[in-house]
Amino acid sequence: MSTSKTITFTLFITTTLLASYNAAAKATTQPLFPAILIFGDSTVDTGNNNYPSQTILRAEHVPYGIDLPSHIPKGRFSNGKLFSDIIATKFNIKQFVPPFLQPNLSDHDIVTGVCFASAGAGYDDQTSLTTQAIRVSEQPKMFKSYITRLKSIVGDKKAMKIIKNALVVVSAGPNDFIVNYYDVPSWRLEYPSISGYQDFVLKRLNNFVRELYSLGCRKIVVGGLPPMGCLPIQMTAQFRNILRFCLEQENRDSVLYNQKLQKLLPQIEASLTGSKIMYSNIYDPMMDMIQNPSKYGFIETKRGCCGTGYIEASFLCNAFSPTCQNRSEFLFFDSIHPSEATYNYIGNVLDTQIRGWLKA
Repeated sequence: MSTSKTITFTLFITTTLLASYNAAAKATTQPLFPAILIFGDSTVDTGNNNYPSQTILRAEHVPYGIDLPSHIPKGRFSNGKLFSDIIATKFNIKQFVPPFLQPNLSDHDIVTGVCFASAGAGYDDQTSLTTQAIRVSEQPKMFKSYITRLKSIVGDKKAMKIIKNALVVVSAGPNDFIVNYYDVPSWRLEYPSISGYQDFVLKRLNNFVRELYSLGCRKIVVGGLPPMGCLPIQMTAQFRNILRFCLEQENRDSVLYNQKLQKLLPQIEASLTGSKIMYSNIYDPMMDMIQNPSKYGFIETKRGCCGTGYIEASFLCNAFSPTCQNRSEFLFFDSIHPSEATYNYIGNVLDTQIRGWLKA
């Protein structure tokens, strides 16, 4: 993928941020943040992978997006909204996918949600080389170009004030383990212990957060790993798993990684003056949904809604794939990604977590 072209399209996500910033100040219900900046993988990619590139990891085709208000696939790996869309709404922030997916987008539209994420990305560069996604380590370069454009619109001082007060959401990690360790063991020889590879990934995460800080970000939310052993594709990868039960070792790996991340983030925060960094617990809410599905209105938690639900994702989940009718009863939409119903619950949890974090 041409980074310069991707930057160009990403920068157009916001055209009149100054108008948005001033409007927010005058609004009766003032947003908690002047903007939301999103980095990471397919859990928050709102369409960056749609741009022509070498990656096959796209969601610009049906049945993705079937439950969006427009019913048009826009690049989100779900049947509807992602959790980033949910929290943007809760914080009274208007968020768009990249305008090249909406050619009639007016220059007068107020846009304050900016997404740099790419499906298939990981903290480990090898992950993105395998998937041909925009590397997580490359996303700050796109962000730098965005800052330059923002400064040209609102001036240096106001631009950096917006960045300083923006909510930054980082959601990545699962691809590193699924792509490089479990299913395609690229790093097994160098890291025979999963703990060693976790430390490598966390070091990359550490560097990434520090780079965001150096660019002016101060309020950063970093997501942990979900119960990876309960992803339908991981249950399928265990060929003898006829009964389709969660892979407990992979879940234990997720728990260990999350414990390390929870310990690391306060250390990073203490070393970066004025920073406020939050760990977002995704594992426990998702595990509760898996273990107590009826509590959330779910009936199916072991396969996705698309196709057989065992392996279909991205190009394998397409117009020829039979799709369940009762999508709100499925925890997963495809073999990897949650349904909109799941993202709604996760968005509610994050909303509570973030509001409590701001008061702390």
